[in-house]
Amino acid sequence: MSWNVVGINFDHMHVHDLLGHVDDHPDATVVGLCDENRDRSTGDIERAADEFDVDPQRVFDSCETCLAETRPDIAVLCPATTAHADWVERVAEHDVHVVLEKPFATTLSEADRIIRAVEATGNRLAINWPLAWYPPHRTTKRLVDEGTVGEVTEIHYYDGNSGPARDSWFYDSEAGGGSLLDYLGYGATLGTWFRDGEMPSEVTTTAHSSTEADVDEQSVTVARYRDGLSTFQTRLGTFTDPWEHQPQPKCGFVVVGTEGTISSYDYAETVRVQTEADPGGREIPVDELEPPNRNPIEYVIHCIEHDRPIEGPLSPTMSRKGQRIVDAARRSIDTQTTVTVADRNRSGV
Repeated sequence: MSWNVVGINFDHMHVHDLLGHVDDHPDATVVGLCDENRDRSTGDIERAADEFDVDPQRVFDSCETCLAETRPDIAVLCPATTAHADWVERVAEHDVHVVLEKPFATTLSEADRIIRAVEATGNRLAINWPLAWYPPHRTTKRLVDEGTVGEVTEIHYYDGNSGPARDSWFYDSEAGGGSLLDYLGYGATLGTWFRDGEMPSEVTTTAHSSTEADVDEQSVTVARYRDGLSTFQTRLGTFTDPWEHQPQPKCGFVVVGTEGTISSYDYAETVRVQTEADPGGREIPVDELEPPNRNPIEYVIHCIEHDRPIEGPLSPTMSRKGQRIVDAARRSIDTQTTVTVADRNRSGV
């Protein structure tokens, strides 16, 4: 079976990566592109049209026209965070599967709007967290599942980048910018995945902004679990970008278990494992990812073809848990107190 895919909204630069995965898939084709803010994105959308051989007649500035004329199977959405719920609701009306670029949403109530919109159609929703496809983190999850370090008791996470352009939406609070919404979503969602879904009871978060910034550039979250405390740190303004040179602290995760530890750093070629049998630790080469678990497009198409649910960090269930932690962290910042990780129902009550 062949799969027709459209790319909608170019707010997030990861749209090119996702469309590249479509282009690489032997049974998928980019059949249309759309951005309603063409004044901003003309260069980006034209570059994508050229790169993925999309007919200029299939490049649109109306979402509804794009979906009606191309009739895709899958829509890839990359809007600014505060617009996620609105865009998913618009697109879901056209009966398509949805791949939404991270973070999930601005708030839990918006995340639930997204889930309801796609569930009503019977289609699949995947929230793409690029860190979920990094071989070191995939390898760490395998080792955790195999019991290499026993039961997970702590997660310590630090991640970010050297900073996007100051005039981008990443530095606009009204658009959902800031380090916490983006990078805490990563840490909370993958951290919950490592813990097999276990949630903290409460979080305490503090954030920092420079005088020039409209958003938080740094945040530190302490999460209380039944076995102790875990930490999640986010940063816009790391010394270097981790995809070029790992900054210090290194970006990634340290997982502590009852019988060992694993350090899992972004882009690393090995993970370091300590166990009771080898307390000095050893480097383990990262797994080579194999189909259908090499990228989000390949994975989502596999799930559709084999009638399987979206699982792991990309699933609405796991991403919703991450969103609950993010919501609690934001409330903690606002109230300057420790807050309970509440779970409101789908109506937002």
